[in-house]
Amino acid sequence: MAGNDIPEELRYTVEHEWARVQGNRAAIGITRFAVEQLGDVTQLELPKEGAAVKKDEVFGTVESVKAVSDLFAPVTGVVVKVNAALHDRPEAINEDPYQAGWLIEIEMSQPAQADALLSAADYKKLLAAQE
Repeated sequence: MAGNDIPEELRYTVEHEWARVQGNRAAIGITRFAVEQLGDVTQLELPKEGAAVKKDEVFGTVESVKAVSDLFAPVTGVVVKVNAALHDRPEAINEDPYQAGWLIEIEMSQPAQADALLSAADYKKLLAAQE
């Protein structure tokens, strides 16, 4: 089960996104659990650098062999980086969702929002409840 693959240093959402917070920036991706639910990722739609994103609102989509799923921003801010490598290799999300498979980096306008995200322990509890 994916519970063994939940990096402790990340924060999580109930929609199965993760955030790697460093100062007032947060790299965002989707969790191994989300990847397993989706199956093979075939395409992504991500915002451009400079785009504003708002906590809990859709910032893009991930398309897989099974479905198209919305991506929800875990924090409010401005997109400062987009993982352009995923445009040519979306399967990197399946292979390495926590490193090579990051999606966007947000400069947070309200860094305290990151503190309200789930810890790894809380995310594990969420997954256990969904099984």
